[in-house]
Amino acid sequence: MKKFLLWSFFAAILSHVYAESIDIIQAPDITQRVSPAKGNTILSYHDSVANAKKSVVNIATTSTVTVNNRQFDFMFNDPFFKEFFKDSPFSQPQKRKSTSLGSGVIISNNGYIVTNNHVVSGADEIVVTLSNSDKEYKAKIIGLDSKTDLAVIKIEERNLQAITFANSDNLQEGDVVFALGNPFGIGSTITQGIISALDKSGVISNQYANFIQTDASINPGNSGGALIDSRGALIGINTAIISRSGDNNGIGFAIPSNIVQKIAASLVVDGKIERGFLGVTINDLTSDLKEIYVNKEGALILSVEENSAADKAKLKRGDLIIKVDNKSIKNANELRNIVGDKNPNEKISITYERSKKLYTISTKLDKLDGDNIQESSQKGDVIAGLTLENITDPSRYNLPKNTKGVIVTKVDDNSAGEKAGFRAGDIIIQVGENTINSIKELKAAMKPKGKKPVYISRGGFITVLVLQ
Repeated sequence: MKKFLLWSFFAAILSHVYAESIDIIQAPDITQRVSPAKGNTILSYHDSVANAKKSVVNIATTSTVTVNNRQFDFMFNDPFFKEFFKDSPFSQPQKRKSTSLGSGVIISNNGYIVTNNHVVSGADEIVVTLSNSDKEYKAKIIGLDSKTDLAVIKIEERNLQAITFANSDNLQEGDVVFALGNPFGIGSTITQGIISALDKSGVISNQYANFIQTDASINPGNSGGALIDSRGALIGINTAIISRSGDNNGIGFAIPSNIVQKIAASLVVDGKIERGFLGVTINDLTSDLKEIYVNKEGALILSVEENSAADKAKLKRGDLIIKVDNKSIKNANELRNIVGDKNPNEKISITYERSKKLYTISTKLDKLDGDNIQESSQKGDVIAGLTLENITDPSRYNLPKNTKGVIVTKVDDNSAGEKAGFRAGDIIIQVGENTINSIKELKAAMKPKGKKPVYISRGGFITVLVLQ
């Protein structure tokens, strides 16, 4: 009996302790339910989407594609048959007409329409049909921007219903939205959903945009169509979906309206987009790298292009850019978007961390001619298990003649080096702030204990490892 009472006493104490350690917030009991529609009233968004629907058009494109006759590839790859049939029409690539469908949004009453670059790029003919008419219009391309996947086309018509733009900076997750477009070529369609997420990056490579994510159905043919809010104002241009089958899986992406407005205006005025270029290869901070830097967010410089704006500003590999014009930089994508949003020759202020100290410099941006700002991955945190060689004769390794550094010729199985992510062929070019040209320099750079970044060149791209 005493044992039972003792256990009951301890159980009561434990129960009391655990009950006090859980603070559950209980919602008030429901006292009533209210119908969204009373009497003969129906809850509807008809008036909200009616005008926006008039601004969304169907786009049909025709392009010429060149295809090989795959049926006879087995013969034409054989030297005998290749010579025998060299003048045969079966051996020649065939040109065919290809058609595709998409959507667009009228942005001015005199015929300017914004759509996706991938909808109209390379098209021989573009035909636009308004949502309230069967009349077809031949459209011409005003400007294309592959980096935001936006394009502006124009039809010769006036008094059109132009969309009203919303400020996409004011969007919030959970907002009700509608996707308008021409999915599967069945005509004007409206689907409803919410904003699932904001500022989504890395959706499409080389994109200068942080996307709106929505669960409103976006299907093939919706590309270039409108994403509107519950007022009917444009908040984005539908551009991509994540799907294994090609159909909607509830994960769609739209380019924010503020970006659309700026890009469209530039394309109408200039027919092209010119972006600022800093001249750096950048990466995000990994968990290992965050232990090295004071700041835990920013864009890590992996390399600096010679004679670029970054080079002239004395920026170096290993610098962590944390601000541009007093705007905080959280990651590499933010830096790319901010710099890409600037004009060539525009002067900017950059705050960066180097050796745990902050510095601020100013530089004038260059002009971006290609996809020069790159991102790279980071792996590993040790160097054991590597066989290293000095690069005395770059041609021996099929490398450019001016290649410098220490090459990894072998990585032992199951070694720390392999687990770290090193590969044969990696070229170690810098440790911390020390440029590496030989094994001797590498050993000297590794002597101080503690974690340090090691920069390597792999296949022409720069990446960084953390060693200790």
